[in-house]
Amino acid sequence: MEDRKKDILGHLSAFSAYVIWGVLPIYWKQIDHVPAREILAHRVLWGFVFLLLFNIFSRRKDFFRLLKDRHTRKTLYLTSALIAVNWLIFIFAVISGHIVDASLGYFINPLVSVFLGMIFFREKLNLLKTLAVILAMTGMLYLAIDYGKFPWISIGLALSFGFYGLAKKSFNLDPINSIMSETLFLSVIAIGYLAFLAGQGTGHFAAGDSQTNIYLIIGGFVTMLPLYLFANGATKIPLASVGFLQYFAPSLMLLIGIFKYGEPLTETYLISFLFIWSGLALYTFNLVRNRYRSYSQKRRAAR
Repeated sequence: MEDRKKDILGHLSAFSAYVIWGVLPIYWKQIDHVPAREILAHRVLWGFVFLLLFNIFSRRKDFFRLLKDRHTRKTLYLTSALIAVNWLIFIFAVISGHIVDASLGYFINPLVSVFLGMIFFREKLNLLKTLAVILAMTGMLYLAIDYGKFPWISIGLALSFGFYGLAKKSFNLDPINSIMSETLFLSVIAIGYLAFLAGQGTGHFAAGDSQTNIYLIIGGFVTMLPLYLFANGATKIPLASVGFLQYFAPSLMLLIGIFKYGEPLTETYLISFLFIWSGLALYTFNLVRNRYRSYSQKRRAAR
């Protein structure tokens, strides 16, 4: 009974995280009059504030031990830069009308992670994984060639988040404490940038629009809430479930981009998506099959 409750809560927590990530474009669209770099600076700063309050009230002390290790700090500098690039590209994509491009980037991200695992961890690819990666690459190549320009938003999002996850896995960093460290490092730059904007009189915060101020502040909360929900849920559910649930976010982004904001889904994009979705179907089937085999082996061993 306890395991079943844990499983249900884990799935609910992870699912909630992906739903929030999926609808975030609607939130950032409310302040699309603010430049992407300024939104990023506030997202970082207020995200750190909310995480700091969370750590204080929950009495988590691991954060300080994380910063004492010199080698870990160097890794966190790298992950800080990667997550900043990812957030900046995503915010720019949303406020400039490229939500479909952003969804494409997050659709191919799992397969980018598979490819990076093969290179850096020498993980072996079975036939299904190999076909999945080939299909995704074919989809992106078709988009780049037929559309006539490099899909830098999609590729930038997939690569930055892929390498971010790679660094996290390589050094086994705690998700909550590491993101707090990253936002701490980035906050130093963010405060300097926001002070510069205020000095120039070009900043949007405290410029008379209280609604914009509220959106910028709460942006830190809506950034950190899904990270916490995901970290809490991913530890309680099977990898196959995580692999399946992660498609909810880009699916919601795609639907929002097309039906709410009227972004076009051209024939070129549709063909590219079909290649990538086919790759994701193979990838998900492989995860579920492996999980089922592992479960069956454990049951046979227990008899």
